[in-house]
Amino acid sequence: MAKKREDYDVVIIGAGSAGLTAGIYCGRARLNTLVIEQGLVGGLITSTQGLENYPGFPEGVGGEELMNLFYKQAKRFGCKFKLTGVKEVELTGTDKIVHTFRNEYHAKSVIIATGVKPKPIGCDGEAELIGKGISFCSTCDANNCIGKDVYVVGGGDSAVEEAMYLTKFANKVTLIHRRDQLRAAKSIQERAFECKCLEFVWDSVVKSIGGTDCVTSMVIENVKTKEQRTILPGEGTKDFIVFPYVGLTPKTQIFQDQVEMDQGFIKANEKMETSCPGVYVAGDVRTKTLRQVITAASDGAIAAVEAENYILAR
Repeated sequence: MAKKREDYDVVIIGAGSAGLTAGIYCGRARLNTLVIEQGLVGGLITSTQGLENYPGFPEGVGGEELMNLFYKQAKRFGCKFKLTGVKEVELTGTDKIVHTFRNEYHAKSVIIATGVKPKPIGCDGEAELIGKGISFCSTCDANNCIGKDVYVVGGGDSAVEEAMYLTKFANKVTLIHRRDQLRAAKSIQERAFECKCLEFVWDSVVKSIGGTDCVTSMVIENVKTKEQRTILPGEGTKDFIVFPYVGLTPKTQIFQDQVEMDQGFIKANEKMETSCPGVYVAGDVRTKTLRQVITAASDGAIAAVEAENYILAR
């Protein structure tokens, strides 16, 4: 069956803070704009309960709440949205083509804002238990933690924030970190150390996770002493929950051989230009030193303006 063709000025792939901001700017420029998102509109930040460093919200704001505002604003300026996965792209020609399962979208310019996904721990037994006691989304699975012990693996902002959030549900939350101090922002650390229901295991990594239909055991190893110990469910429970927050992997597989990359992240200059003319990148998926909502939004704004300039100059 032939695919249905639709034509746009700009196609934005990804609807996180970068993609939504790009949509707002493209829409205001009266560009015919399509935003394609395979997962949840708003991206990874929607799972964060308390975003304290985004300007304009002195008391903090939930990630989902903030992204809903971005989405409504993009819709207000005429952006169209398609909730589907992108199967293939053809970016090197003057006519950019984005293929989904049923449609092909032609555009004068494309903005890549696909973001990142959580990186798995990589230990034995993990792959078999994802969705069966191993979760990458505290908001999605918080209710499953009620009355159980919970282990969060990592030491950055996301790991510590999610660990604190989960103390509202779990019997006990333990944060396992491979170093002897956290990498999270000092303000986040201060709140974490004041959280009475949050415990810490330092200098340790997860070696294996066991279970069949749920997590019933976990072996951790001290990186300094090499001593191993086995963690079992708490008293009166048959299992426990593990949340890995050990890093991020860029979602760039479909762009291989189309744009230049560095360790999976897409290279770009200050104008968000990739190695392919007319193709721009914004947000966490590009090479950069700081991955935050505010920097992703900034990238999205720049990419949109540069895409407009590219189209006008054609």
